[in-house]
Amino acid sequence: MTTARLCGVSRSAFVSGFLSGPNPRLLPKFFAPRRLPSQPASSSVTISVISRGASTMSMDGNGSRQLVEFTLSPTSALKIQKGDITKWFVDGSSDAIVNPANERMLGGGGADGAIHRAAGPELRDACYKVPEVRRGVRCPTGEARITPGFKLPASHVIHTVGPVYDEDPDPETSLRNAYTNSLRVAKENNINYIAFPAISCGVYRYPYDEAAAVAISSIKDFNGDFKEVHFVLFSDEIYNAWLKKASELLQK
Repeated sequence: MTTARLCGVSRSAFVSGFLSGPNPRLLPKFFAPRRLPSQPASSSVTISVISRGASTMSMDGNGSRQLVEFTLSPTSALKIQKGDITKWFVDGSSDAIVNPANERMLGGGGADGAIHRAAGPELRDACYKVPEVRRGVRCPTGEARITPGFKLPASHVIHTVGPVYDEDPDPETSLRNAYTNSLRVAKENNINYIAFPAISCGVYRYPYDEAAAVAISSIKDFNGDFKEVHFVLFSDEIYNAWLKKASELLQK
């Protein structure tokens, strides 16, 4: 039994949005919201549920899903949320966001471009100074590099390159390397809080369910090394895939 906290969310929104799969009519009565007596109807409510590994779920006043927290170890948590990774930070000194870069590390589309724009031109200058391992390649697929965050609220950026799903001969291994090498670089640089996007799930076309399985299982291998590991995800479909896979893997 764990406790989940929901702010301004209906029972049907919680059931359909978070516990995808079960028939709502078959759910036990403890899923019904219990409003605290001293609070008005628009305030938050707290209920106890069996949540398959999730310890906390918080939402905004419109019922939008914001953050779900899973316990990795007594000192470490995994947090999954929808949002803009360029705005994420915890303390501005020991936190890092992961940039899904290309091998040149000089910016691109999607989250890579957004991170470069938010960090300012200093980030591109810092990436340009990273030595090339071969012509035009500063960070090969599956490896990771670190730079300051410059104008980002997070203190550091860890750049990693995920696989192009249809072109990589072993995309699962390459994607796992992208996650584990990012975590190793973070640990070596005394990062306590790290936030990932869904690596390779944009134009690199990695299937969401498969990518989520690799991502969550990779995080489990570092479950005592960070205070918090976050996934900051940009779409409902990716968010739901990550929640489902975390619930499956973290209850084992």
